[in-house]
Amino acid sequence: MPDNLPNAPCIAKHLHHVCIAVKDIADTVRFYQDTFGLGHIDIVEVADQKVKAALVKIGGTEMEFIQPTDPSSGVAQFLDKRGEGMHHICFEVDHLADTLKRLEANGTRLIDKAPRKGLAGNIAFIHPGATRGVLIELVDSSSH
Repeated sequence: MPDNLPNAPCIAKHLHHVCIAVKDIADTVRFYQDTFGLGHIDIVEVADQKVKAALVKIGGTEMEFIQPTDPSSGVAQFLDKRGEGMHHICFEVDHLADTLKRLEANGTRLIDKAPRKGLAGNIAFIHPGATRGVLIELVDSSSH
């Protein structure tokens, strides 16, 4: 292992989900149902995040689809700038609040310094500026 890498314990239990930003969530859900033989998929509105969202279980992980409900939202701006595609990845962690404190103490740039409610449970985001351009969501293993 190179000398410049910290010897910190792994905080990620596993990949929880990959999130795709879409313009039409109902059409996207139908595509995944028809293509992969998936059953009923709930689409819910997450008002404080200004999105409609769906979590789709596929094997041992999930995919999340998000559609903006407000043209001024961050997801709408993402779609305008980059088009449909991967929005973020999410790792499941134990003790999210403690994990955030440790990350902040290590100088990691966070969007959320405290857990908040999300579609998958208690969540927080690491700023993409700290992760080489990838928006990373953390979800607390005990909250879902």
